[in-house]
Amino acid sequence: MTDAVEPAPQSAPQPTRFQRFARSDLLWSYLRSPVAIVSSIVATVLILAAILAPWLAPYTPFDPATLNLMDGFTPPDSTSFAGHYFLLGADNQGRDMLSTIMYGSRLSLFVGFSATVLAAGLGVGLGLIAGYLGGFVDAAIMRIADIQLSFPAILIALLIFGIARGLIPPAQQQNAAVWVLIIAIGLANWAQFARTVRGATLVERRREYVAAARIMGVRPISILFRHVLPNVLGPVLVIATIGLALAIIEEATLSYLGVGVPPTQPSLGTLIRTGQQFMFSGEWWIVLFPAVALVLLALSVNLLGDWLRDALNPKLRR
Repeated sequence: MTDAVEPAPQSAPQPTRFQRFARSDLLWSYLRSPVAIVSSIVATVLILAAILAPWLAPYTPFDPATLNLMDGFTPPDSTSFAGHYFLLGADNQGRDMLSTIMYGSRLSLFVGFSATVLAAGLGVGLGLIAGYLGGFVDAAIMRIADIQLSFPAILIALLIFGIARGLIPPAQQQNAAVWVLIIAIGLANWAQFARTVRGATLVERRREYVAAARIMGVRPISILFRHVLPNVLGPVLVIATIGLALAIIEEATLSYLGVGVPPTQPSLGTLIRTGQQFMFSGEWWIVLFPAVALVLLALSVNLLGDWLRDALNPKLRR
């Protein structure tokens, strides 16, 4: 009589990506942070309103054919002489403030996001090279970063913006103003990414997996971007989130000073600059509502960055 063969034990099914995320510490930290929840809701509403402005805005504020000067200086929650209702009032040209804020946020977000991507790409690349190669290359890149960090970012952005505007022909300056602004803000903020990534790369390059990749003959560029980069992305995400809020504020500051986007493509900073001319004449809503939108947008993104920093760093968790 032969012994019965017992069936081999079946391995437990692997959890899906959604199940792993549902059990992650990141989601646990988010659900227990009222500040993060409120900030994400506010940021999502503002960002969606800006992205969907052509479909959600009650009016098209920057189309001269749709403007009526009889609507000018209409107070909030009232109807103008021309019979148009404005929830947040109208400015001096009869433009609906709610629509102008939605379209202005659209441009501010585009400039801030593009400048952050540029700063992150440049800073991460230089930080990886400096931390991995070391020696003279590391010293040269870090000394340039130290010099740049010793000046306020807004002054560096003003300098780069002025140089770029001087190199562009006058006939093309208005069309290229947005891209010049993106380049100026991006080049003014790469040093923070570079220093953070360089410090993390100095630690990662001593790991066993980097030594094993070298022995196997993997090229240095492949080691940097396929092996080292995924392990230093945590701090980069935190800096990028906070950097987005700073880039939006810097764009608003430059536009408020009159060196940002042209009046035909107004951002939140341009709307605030226009509204402050009427602040003491009784039309307070022209400057108040764009300023509140800018504060809410920058503050919500900044608070999300603070929460993400604490969530990704166990030593900072409360």
